[in-house]
Amino acid sequence: MDGKGATVRRWPAGHEEPTESALRSLLAAEGLEPYRWSNGPGEIYPAHEHAYDKVIYVVAGSIVFQLPDEQVELRPGDRLDLARGVRHHASVGGEGVVCLEAHRR
Repeated sequence: MDGKGATVRRWPAGHEEPTESALRSLLAAEGLEPYRWSNGPGEIYPAHEHAYDKVIYVVAGSIVFQLPDEQVELRPGDRLDLARGVRHHASVGGEGVVCLEAHRR
């Protein structure tokens, strides 16, 4: 995590979008067991925080996270590491979103 409690890692430009299987393998290599979730276009998560560290990879579509110091849009292959206690809210892009999420306690 960086000093803000959130780190975004962008999928390298010019690389083919990753498969869900490839993203699962990346998380498994860190000892994380992800689960899959999805939302339809325009769905909103109101402001909240978690009691655990969260790791999210976008598999398809997009989602915008409003973090304490910035707003970030995640697209396929992008990763968000979010520290416990960081207040955030999110809105799903126009194509909906599919994500893999894992928690560190």
